[in-house]
Parts: sequence; structure tokens; C-alpha cells
Amino acid sequence: MSNPLSDAALDQLFREARTCQYFDGREVTDGQIAAIWDLLKMAPTSMNQLPLRIVWCKSQEARDRLASHAAEGNVEKVRNAPVCAILAMDVDFHEHLPELVPHMDAKPIFDGDEKREMRRTSAFRNSTLQGGYFIMAARALGLDCGPMSGFDNEGVDADFFAGMPNWKSNFICSVGYGDRSRLHPRAPRPEFSLFNRLL
Repeated sequence: MSNPLSDAALDQLFREARTCQYFDGREVTDGQIAAIWDLLKMAPTSMNQLPLRIVWCKSQEARDRLASHAAEGNVEKVRNAPVCAILAMDVDFHEHLPELVPHMDAKPIFDGDEKREMRRTSAFRNSTLQGGYFIMAARALGLDCGPMSGFDNEGVDADFFAGMPNWKSNFICSVGYGDRSRLHPRAPRPEFSLFNRLL
């Protein structure tokens, strides 16, 4: 049986972690990027669908391209991050199920044009779940994240996924070492009784 994580680990992942939109200039290495993937891919998705696809905009040219599709308030946040990732979903994730789910014949469950909307719903749900794992994996590795939804999804898809029409952007997320001097006070978090029912 696993043991609870230490308070220091829980602080790093949850209690003291913050959404960071400004960074201190330190580089995020290719090794760190690969390590984020190696952690998040191990977390559960429905039937091991793993529909998340990521484009890591690390070069200034790539970040400028991405920033051109961002809402006004997010442009500089994208341009100035060490890395900004496009987290997308593959609506044809089922093509990979024979390799990802070898213990059963899962592909026919999602196959066919008549099941496209079902695939999209499942891809969106599970890629969003993986997006949460992405943030926690980055935090576990000592990095900070700034997730954003303020951008033109269709513009990003046309620019970055022109050759992959089955990839659809979900959200974007800057990654780096946050500049904590520019953080606002933490927004309120509710007590258990306000948003929970225990039956």
C-alpha cells in the first residue's frame, strides 16, 4: 500500500503551488519536457485512450506564432514564457487503441463516422484530464505552469495542425520557473461544506 506524500510534497503540488504567468528567465530543457510527458502518460484515462497531443512551442518563432492567436491579455504571457505548450486532443485516438489496449478489441467501440461525436466527447474529456496531469507533472518536477484558454482555437488548429486535421486544441499552458514577485494574492478557496455533499 502507498504511503501519504509528505507535507512538503503536498505543498509543492497543491497548497503552495500557484498559477504563474510570468517567469524568471531560466530555461526549460528538452530533458525536462520529456520528463513531464513520461510522468503524465502514466496517469489513468478511460480505457487507456491517451488522446492528449502536445506541441511544445519552445523557440521564440514558435511562441510568437502562438501568441498571434492569443487574446490580448495573453500575448506577452505566451511570448515571454520559456515554453508554451498547446494541449490538444486527437479525435481519432481510437486508431491507436490496438497498441494501447492490447487485452481487448477496443477500436470497434469508437470506429465509424457515426461515432465521431462520441469520440470527440471522449477525447475532450480525457485530454482535459491529461491536461490536469500535465500541470501536476510539471509541478512535481519543480516547474510552474500558467494554463490559458484565451486564444483562437480555430486559428491555432489551422496554423499548427494543418497536416493533422484530427488534432484539435484544448488549452495552452506556459511552463517555466515562475517569478513569484509578480503573483497576486491567492484567490479564495471554499470550505468542504460549501461545494460538497457527503451521502
